[in-house]
Amino acid sequence: MGALDGCVALVTGSSRGIGTAIATLFAAEGARVAVHGRDAAAVESVRADIEADGGVALGVVADLTSYEQVEGMRSTIENTLGPIDVLVANAGGSPVRPARVEDISEEDWRASVDVNLTATFFTLKSVLPGMKERGRGAIVTMSSAAARRTTAMSPIAYAAAKAGIEQLTKNVAAQAGPFGVRANCIAPEVILTERNFAEIPNDVQESMRLAHPIQRLGLPEDIARAALFFATGNASWITGTVLDVAGGSVLV
Repeated sequence: MGALDGCVALVTGSSRGIGTAIATLFAAEGARVAVHGRDAAAVESVRADIEADGGVALGVVADLTSYEQVEGMRSTIENTLGPIDVLVANAGGSPVRPARVEDISEEDWRASVDVNLTATFFTLKSVLPGMKERGRGAIVTMSSAAARRTTAMSPIAYAAAKAGIEQLTKNVAAQAGPFGVRANCIAPEVILTERNFAEIPNDVQESMRLAHPIQRLGLPEDIARAALFFATGNASWITGTVLDVAGGSVLV
C-alpha cells in the first residue's frame, strides 16, 4: 500500500529536476500522476519512465502563464485520470540574472513574476474550486531560500515572486481550510539537479556545501520527500506553513 493510493496528483514543472523527483516518488506511492512541462519530449520521457516502473502517468503540455491553457490542462487530466486530489505547483525558475533594481528591465521583471507567481496563481485558480467542491485536497507550492534570506546579490524579481507565492499560499490556506483543503509551501536552497550539477563549478559547490550547517547540498529527492509529507494524511493538521528545506542555511 502506498501513501497516495487512489489519489490523482498534478505536479507542474515535472519534466525535469525537482518536479521529476516529486512525480516519480508520488507515482511510486500509488498516485496517478499528471506530468507537466512545456517540452513535449521531456514530458514524454518522464511519463514513460514512471510507467516502466509500474506507475500510472499522463503527460500534459501547457504554458502556465496562459489561464486558457491551464484550464485545458486541468480538463484533460480530470477527464483521463479523475479529479485532482493533490496539486504540487512546482513550475518556476529564475529566467534573468541578478541585478540592481534600477537595472532590471520591465521585460525581465514581468518574465520573473509571470513564470513563478502568475503561473502558480493560475494553477491554483483552476484546480482549487474542484477541491473545495469535493471537500478535500492538498496543495504544495514552491518558494525558494531566495525569498527567505535577502542579500545584496539576491535575484530581486525572482525573490519577490517567490515571496508572493508564500503569501498566496497562506491566503489559500485560510480561505480553503473550512472546505477540507490544505495548502503549504516548500522553500528549497539551491538543489543539485542535473543542470545545477553540470553548471556550478566544483569549487563553488564545495564552498556552498560548507555554508550549510548540514554540510551537504540538497538533492531533488529531499524536496520530493517534503512534498510527499504535505500531500498525505501525515500533515492533516498542517496548513499555511512555509518549510525551509535548506540544510539549515535559512534560520528564521
